[in-house]
Amino acid sequence: MSLQKMVAAHPQVDDETEGLILAARHAMLCSLFCTSCADACVAEGMDMAQCVRTCLDCADICAATARLAVRRTAQNIDVLRSQLETCITACETCAAECEGHDNPHCQLCAKMCRECADDCRKALPDVK
Repeated sequence: MSLQKMVAAHPQVDDETEGLILAARHAMLCSLFCTSCADACVAEGMDMAQCVRTCLDCADICAATARLAVRRTAQNIDVLRSQLETCITACETCAAECEGHDNPHCQLCAKMCRECADDCRKALPDVK
């Protein structure tokens, strides 16, 4: 199933939204990666409280970003741009935190966060 096709089927979509949809898809995945990483951090034998908090904050922001990005009726461009920028900040913050840990789940989470931030950054020009 294609998210791009779903959004393109919307009666008020007449412009190119591929970059924004890619950012939405990546944000959904990033939310899941961050949630999984936070859960794995809880099981680590050391204090990972800051990483857990950072991952869960990022997961929530990414999930909200994905939902806002696919809403095309009566758009609120300022809010969408702000949400994409917030997602970029959350992802970069989470990536930096996770990169400080050697475990595989944090390394994968950091990579996903960097990719999500890049896609959100690329989508900003599409939001007009």
